[in-house]
Amino acid sequence: MAREDSRPSPSPASANRTNNLAPTAVGSRKLLKDLGITPRQLWGLHPDDSTEDVLANFVVRSARALDHLHERLVDEARHSADNLTRLANGTSVINSLGVLQNSATQIDILAARHADAVEHLDEAIHMYRQVARPAEAASPRPPQLGTEPSQAPAASTRTTRPERGR
Repeated sequence: MAREDSRPSPSPASANRTNNLAPTAVGSRKLLKDLGITPRQLWGLHPDDSTEDVLANFVVRSARALDHLHERLVDEARHSADNLTRLANGTSVINSLGVLQNSATQIDILAARHADAVEHLDEAIHMYRQVARPAEAASPRPPQLGTEPSQAPAASTRTTRPERGR
């Protein structure tokens, strides 16, 4: 079950910040896409030790953990691809223990951890949104056409949790 997305489209400024992030910074890019803010900006956004600050720091650490895992996954995949390329080109000696040895298992483990880290970051962002309520979410909605302001439907305060699945 997917949540409806009411976020505005990224501004040119956020697109520029995306270009400044490393290609392997998928957690930081996700944070920028979902909240419109980089981890560095989120880190000191709220008063120290407030609930919002604690959750913001949790989100930042989750994004950076995903960045680190993605970088490790990419490095391991590149290493294996280099080994296979040398084998395919005939410039590598075939080891009696196998071509990939532990690399394939390591890539599978990292891929599973990566998927878990993405899910973890999604949940952290969801929790942060519930507590911090970004300015655009906190602003009152304009009344619908044909209704009096007192008859406008109330904004639902209940949100659905992101679906967990594998």
